[in-house]
Amino acid sequence: MPVDVWAIDGLTLSGLETRQTQAATVMADGTALGSRSGVRPGDPGLTVTLSGSTITVSAGVATVAYSGQGVYRAAFPTATGAGTVTAAHASLTRIDLVYLRIWDSTVDASGLYKADVVYLAGTPSSTPSAPTPAGTVVYMPLATITVPPSGGGSASVSTAVRPYTVAPGGILPAAAAPSAPYVGQYYDDGTSLRRWNGSSWRTVSPLTPQVSDQVGFPASPVVGNINTDFTSGEWPPLTIVVPPSGMVRITIGAAVNNTNGSTSTAWAVWRASGALTEGASEKVGVSAAGSRTYASRQVIRSGLTPGASLTITPQYNLSSAGAIGTVTRVSGGQLIVEPMPG
Repeated sequence: MPVDVWAIDGLTLSGLETRQTQAATVMADGTALGSRSGVRPGDPGLTVTLSGSTITVSAGVATVAYSGQGVYRAAFPTATGAGTVTAAHASLTRIDLVYLRIWDSTVDASGLYKADVVYLAGTPSSTPSAPTPAGTVVYMPLATITVPPSGGGSASVSTAVRPYTVAPGGILPAAAAPSAPYVGQYYDDGTSLRRWNGSSWRTVSPLTPQVSDQVGFPASPVVGNINTDFTSGEWPPLTIVVPPSGMVRITIGAAVNNTNGSTSTAWAVWRASGALTEGASEKVGVSAAGSRTYASRQVIRSGLTPGASLTITPQYNLSSAGAIGTVTRVSGGQLIVEPMPG
């Protein structure tokens, strides 16, 4: 069987042979000769808009892959129309599809050799879904159009179905992890950079820590070994979104002093709420007893729900109090919450 080679003098390749060799320039889809369809990240082209009921697709380029056929490349140098939105149903919502179609008669027996954009109306339903083009169709979705029932408002466009593609080894922006990943593959989920290690996706991008500095200490603090929240004006709490790893590192540090008596204590601690419920304890604080200390304490919490909100609130605890700021104090505090990679 002949082997197709691109760009050798005197060698003629068919359209199929050319498309198959060009598949090497596009991210693979996990199959031999297969590629991932999509528009280029950062390219505003092929955006679907509505003006009344008129559908317009802006100029742009895309790569459209089809099993066994390599990759088709389509370019629209100017905006093009895709028709008008079908009238709304009397009582049910409908989801329509706008897609880029490659017409190749050698594949679909259409008698055509071109590319254009197509509008396909969905079926009105109480649980509507976008339609799927029937038959042998080489296509790539560009947008869905949600059409509410008559009198229910205007139709709206979503480009969430439009895929992205990159060159082999490129970082793919995607809401969902790529299928059939290879070891060392990266994608950006919109929050973190993720890498496939052969068995799981790990967060590898630098994750920004959140920091809260203490501003003040109450002039008349609560005493009696009671864990008491600092007000937001004294030492603000921190709220973060739990990373995909479900792990965070929490550090608290402060200058803690209580010489009101030989056994008088003072603590800088924290409590957690939201994704984690945890009260103040020796594990999460720094303290002094009849003396002063300058210290920090760091702990790691894991098994949290990725995407959940986690709030860490700084607290103080005093057994008794003397002159605030000299005999008794919690000052110079800093709270750090760091999302961790998996």
